Amino acid sequence: MEGQGPLSEEMFHSFLQLAVKRQASDVHFEVGYPPTYRVFGELLAAKYPPLSHADTEAIANFVLQAPGSGFTPLDFREVDRSYSLPGVSRFRASIFKQRGSWGAVMRTIPFQIPEFESLNLPAVVKTIADARRGLVCVTGATGNGKSTTIASIINYIIQQERLHVVTVEDPIEFIFAGGKGLVIQREVGSDTASYTDALRAALRQDPDIIMVGELRDREAADICLKAAETGHLVITSLHTPDVPRAVGRIVGLFPADEQDGVRARLADNLQAVIALRLLMRADATGLIPAVEALLATTTVREMIRDGSKVNDLRTYMDQAGADLGMHSFDQYLYRLHEAKRIGLDTALANATNRADLERRIMMETGGRPA
Repeated sequence: MEGQGPLSEEMFHSFLQLAVKRQASDVHFEVGYPPTYRVFGELLAAKYPPLSHADTEAIANFVLQAPGSGFTPLDFREVDRSYSLPGVSRFRASIFKQRGSWGAVMRTIPFQIPEFESLNLPAVVKTIADARRGLVCVTGATGNGKSTTIASIINYIIQQERLHVVTVEDPIEFIFAGGKGLVIQREVGSDTASYTDALRAALRQDPDIIMVGELRDREAADICLKAAETGHLVITSLHTPDVPRAVGRIVGLFPADEQDGVRARLADNLQAVIALRLLMRADATGLIPAVEALLATTTVREMIRDGSKVNDLRTYMDQAGADLGMHSFDQYLYRLHEAKRIGLDTALANATNRADLERRIMMETGGRPA
């Protein structure tokens, strides 16, 4: 508050503790607004006066001067960093400047890595976690569970087998501990200069599995494909809304004259694509994932190699792929609605083809549900 000195570290921590208590996914610290929580998709303001310039600069200092951060507020205009509050939670902090003031958004990351069942993920995810070579992509918009799903897959693997995992993250989110496997976790900015540098180094670090926090550019994508081609399992994330566009995004990272070759490489090495959307439960007590899942069968590989048939992947998932556990978003939304886990409005609002899903629900129920 203006005139009363900047926010104390103790008060900052109390806001973070409240975020965990409220099951907030994120907490916002921005000048002119009280600390604000995102709880089950909605923004809820704390009962606290609007934050001042001094308050948010203090918060930036708390995060960036934490041990191992390697930053001070004068070094940058935006940066992502991990932050840990012992006994409470870890956080992914996005520190930035806006209109000359500092701001921060803190995403809660639990110390305990959840298992597939507690995340309400379908059985096909465990099938995907059994892969030991090739490329696995987890895609979806920010805040829809990509990092948590990837962490659950890796944690499942290292509990089962003695394998060496190298992760490259910006920033490190979940901490892997225990199990049979050996894990190296490297953070871009503090442990390595870039994804590309860390990926090149990872290939010389005797990995069985390489986890890449986000596939951002052509060079990183090329190294990931090379790692998959040489017998490693590569797990990464993308910011695309569904499976077909995830495939298109990877190919699109490369120049046009290279894309035919990239489609062939991707077709040969892709193992699976998982797309995620977090939706409000029917009882409004929390969120549940809708999942689109693709497994790379011989037919899928041929469709990717062709290029013109990528948009047909959704139909394949629903029909020929259904026996293997594949499904499109609309098929999965139908199942969630049928099981009364999400409401009709939620299902239709998140459908790829709203009219088709509404028609199917009406046909199966004999009329529009209430």
